[in-house]
Amino acid sequence: MSLPEILAQICCAPDASYVIELLQKDHAVTGFFYNPNIWPSPEYDLRLAETKKVGQILGFDVLEGEYDQDLWLKLTDRFKGEPEKGRRCDICYAVRLDRTARKALELGLPAFTTIMSVSPWKKADVLNRIGRLTGWKYNLQFLEGDFKKKGGFQKSIEISRRYGLYRQNYCGCVYSRRDPI
Repeated sequence: MSLPEILAQICCAPDASYVIELLQKDHAVTGFFYNPNIWPSPEYDLRLAETKKVGQILGFDVLEGEYDQDLWLKLTDRFKGEPEKGRRCDICYAVRLDRTARKALELGLPAFTTIMSVSPWKKADVLNRIGRLTGWKYNLQFLEGDFKKKGGFQKSIEISRRYGLYRQNYCGCVYSRRDPI
């Protein structure tokens, strides 16, 4: 019997290294790297390459969404002064989950999820609420999770070390970068 298919939005390779392995126990996973928030573009390219590396290691396909930094900046600019986990992040979650759901529809997949909740800097309750609403909007199942529970974040660190993955020190957006260029 084949496993149910799911499209998983991936923000970075270290987080994917743990969560995708976990998801693969119950699902046939396709990864979707959709992150218009990542800045600067060389950082985006590095995270995408590392995500593809994880895809090869764990044996799943990685699809790339459009890198539309201008759209993301337009949607979040008025919240640029907010702290991490503020309203800007909620908008960022919604943009990425909406695009992931539309990609799942395009591919004929019945379900989608995001791995972002493995990060202690992401609000799982908000991600799950937005995911449920987005799933309802597109008539898709959203797989909820708080992947940081049961030591998930620490496991992602250990696995990414084992695979020699690049581990970033900020979420990805220009507003969260600690050492602005």
